[in-house]
Amino acid sequence: MEDWQHGGFGLYIHWPFCASKCPYCDFNSHVAAKIDQNRWLRAYLAEIDRVGAETRGRILNTIFFGGGTPSLMDPDLVAAALERIGKTWVLANDLEVTLEANPGSVEAGRFRGYAEAGVNRLSMGVQALNDADLRRLGRLHSLAEARAAFDVARSRFERVSFDLIYARQDQTIADWRAELREAMAMAVDHFSLYQLTVEAGTAFGDRHAAGKLRGLPPDDAAADMYLATQDICEAAGLPAYEISNHARAWQESRHNLIYWRYGDYAGIGPGAHGRLTFGGMRHATEALRAPAAWLERVEAGLSAELPRETLTRAEQGTELLLMGLRLGEGVDVERYAAVSGAPLPSAALAQLADLGMVEISAGRLRASKAGRPLLNAILRQLLA
Repeated sequence: MEDWQHGGFGLYIHWPFCASKCPYCDFNSHVAAKIDQNRWLRAYLAEIDRVGAETRGRILNTIFFGGGTPSLMDPDLVAAALERIGKTWVLANDLEVTLEANPGSVEAGRFRGYAEAGVNRLSMGVQALNDADLRRLGRLHSLAEARAAFDVARSRFERVSFDLIYARQDQTIADWRAELREAMAMAVDHFSLYQLTVEAGTAFGDRHAAGKLRGLPPDDAAADMYLATQDICEAAGLPAYEISNHARAWQESRHNLIYWRYGDYAGIGPGAHGRLTFGGMRHATEALRAPAAWLERVEAGLSAELPRETLTRAEQGTELLLMGLRLGEGVDVERYAAVSGAPLPSAALAQLADLGMVEISAGRLRASKAGRPLLNAILRQLLA
């Protein structure tokens, strides 16, 4: 058994286009006046063939269409890609196929086509449950459109998740508690709940640097919102199985679990990342970010990948710890030692355990409830 099999094998397909660029977004997403979807389909099929030839014989556990806004993809494109994938890999009996969607009315009308193509899980970028904050976040949909799209999604897909952002401008902890309880009433089985972060190079980043992004909650208020999130979700039967993700039993995102459990995954599309193991060596992959350059390379019959990086055992151990400690289940300490070539530092572990920041039981290292908000500090100490 190779190490990556502890996590499984997934496929990520990146659709780089959006109807508009949200001011907080630092993903590889672009606005284009016109998109030739047939060209993109041919390129995706070529890349599926290329990656499939390298990973022949593997069982594919999950597929994830991310972006960008994949709900701008023609359902026929998604159907053709999934058909080719089915001919390329052995598919798991419980294959999870996720597509990210924006809840505008145009995208909602495509949901039936995606379901018929084979998508069985939808992840909706709702982000806020009031129209004023949706406008501030640059979202094109209204709350009414989000609710309508959610109802359509619920009728079409086995599993539906949606995202919300907290610690928004002028948001109080009382506001967030009320919004989260409102979200719970929508009968969602999975939430991704993220604190707003201001990233350099985004519109929010530029405004913040100029002193024009006003009303952001102070750090202690944001921390209180995080703690309230844990309490409310756990009481509602959606505990945190990962730092920012909450789910009912058996409703976790199996694709994202491949990342966090340090499995292998192939990335297809502009800027897509991957981790692939060949001959016992794990490689980091990354594609060209610019959509036009990526498309031209693939159409010319060339690889759009940047040179691959072979990861050292120490680098693999670091990644395993960075990803695995985000999970409630934590990290298998023997697996860490086997991957990295060295055990976890006993003195640092003892100190963190004495402080109540980590727990070790049944051979697994976990961040405690008190430690999870301080995960970066824990990782710094363990990796020093």
